[in-house]
Amino acid sequence: MVSLKTLEDYLRSKDNSKNFTNCSEVPPICKSEPCMLGVDEAGRGPVLGPMVYGVAFCPLSQKAVLQSLGCADSKALTEDKRDEIFTKMLTESEPVQNVGWSAEIISPNYISNSMYRRAKHSLNEVSMNSAISLIKKVIEEGVNLAEIYVDTVGPPEKYEAKLSEIFPNIKITVAKKADSIYPIVSAASIVAKVTRDHALKVWSFKEGFDMDHTGFGSGYPGDPLTKKFIRDQVDNVFGYPLLVRFSWSTAELMLQEKAAACTFEDIEEVSPNKKAAGTKSISTFFSPKEDKRLRKRHKFFEERYLNVTNAFE
Repeated sequence: MVSLKTLEDYLRSKDNSKNFTNCSEVPPICKSEPCMLGVDEAGRGPVLGPMVYGVAFCPLSQKAVLQSLGCADSKALTEDKRDEIFTKMLTESEPVQNVGWSAEIISPNYISNSMYRRAKHSLNEVSMNSAISLIKKVIEEGVNLAEIYVDTVGPPEKYEAKLSEIFPNIKITVAKKADSIYPIVSAASIVAKVTRDHALKVWSFKEGFDMDHTGFGSGYPGDPLTKKFIRDQVDNVFGYPLLVRFSWSTAELMLQEKAAACTFEDIEEVSPNKKAAGTKSISTFFSPKEDKRLRKRHKFFEERYLNVTNAFE
């Protein structure tokens, strides 16, 4: 991957209703020298589009590379500036030789289904699982991780304890607003934000809408274009296209107002200690049956006048 165009081509080639990952080559130096890794996300709050988790890693000895890239609080950077930094990560020799990265694109469809399924899977759990899987993948690729820095979801102490249990030999730091404190987290944040921005720009509607990203905006509920999209694009029967996180209250309220009412019959769950009607216990198949019918003696015994007896009685 050598440019934002190749990033867009890659995103365009993927099924946007499913999760997928995108990653750089691992710089050889990251396999030999102790490295630090940062974790951050983009798109946690929007009602439209994917959430993207990003990680970036580089040797502890190469912190200056991150500073020369301009990795700072990504929220304070403009979209153009983030694109510029990410392009440098893809093309300039020093970053390419020292900084690796990976991103997971988590589809809005997956997010909504996770939050609606019978055993609910919260957004925090989706986020933590994504971060953990990305870290594991980096380790599997041979990166010599010594330190991990994470922008928290939920209480930092609990998240840090969980990660420390999974990765006991790595120093873990979980903090609020970590992207404004640690340049490596800022780099991860830039990876995530640029990936999400361009995923929206190349979004293809499976439902056949002839619309590009200028028709639905940033995806945040406060965006006027996003509000208009949510208000106008409700199908009376099928609801929203896959771009929409239909589990978000913004979408739920509009569905209740404009879509056809739908009632689902509750399925009665059988308690583990309660048998459904007509169900036999498995133990009955192994219990001796009481058969009071007299068994007919075999012809062999009858012809020879043989009887069953006990010599010790």
